[in-house]
Amino acid sequence: MALSDNRDRRLVRRTVQLFAGLALYGVSMAFMVESALGLNPWDVFHQGLSKVTGISFGLVVILLGIPILLLWIPLRQRPGFGTLANLVVVGFAVDAALHVLPAGGTIPARVCYLVGGILLNGLATGLYIGSRFGSGPRDGLMTGIVGRFPRLSVRLVRTSIELLVLGVGFLLGGTVGIGTVAYALAIGPLVQVFLPWCTVGGGEPQAAIHKGLSGLRH
Repeated sequence: MALSDNRDRRLVRRTVQLFAGLALYGVSMAFMVESALGLNPWDVFHQGLSKVTGISFGLVVILLGIPILLLWIPLRQRPGFGTLANLVVVGFAVDAALHVLPAGGTIPARVCYLVGGILLNGLATGLYIGSRFGSGPRDGLMTGIVGRFPRLSVRLVRTSIELLVLGVGFLLGGTVGIGTVAYALAIGPLVQVFLPWCTVGGGEPQAAIHKGLSGLRH
């Protein structure tokens, strides 16, 4: 009975942590958008599509996730609870945050948005990966390609995908700048710091990363 209670409490914590991480991830994206100093590659693409289509940033995030999930089929990836939650929650959270955040008019305000967005993104990533519910559509695309073509390294596949979406997003009018570089340099170390604190059940953070980003799995 005690073991069952412990599992129930852990499941509740994992669920709350998943949704908190996804919501904070959306808010972190909004911070970086308001900074106007540069976005991470996927968000450059999202913003570019938003400008071209007139669709809100968050709705682009949601709608783009659908064809990305369809690409999972030939890659033999299976979406899970975390995948579907990621598909919906992040997009709504970023639109809600963009609606209420004041514009970052001055340079100090924009820098604060940028730094806060990157730090919050690192924490949010640690929360949702540490919940052990699996990866999001975009991470699953990466791991699916690596799984189908094992001779390709994760680094090569991830870099190739992000350069592609960055280039297309830039051509569509997405914001590329110092924030893009800062994010690329900072996000790995930040996740490494936050993930051990956020991993439910303890254990090796690398195991959480593997499970959180392996698609059998946001």
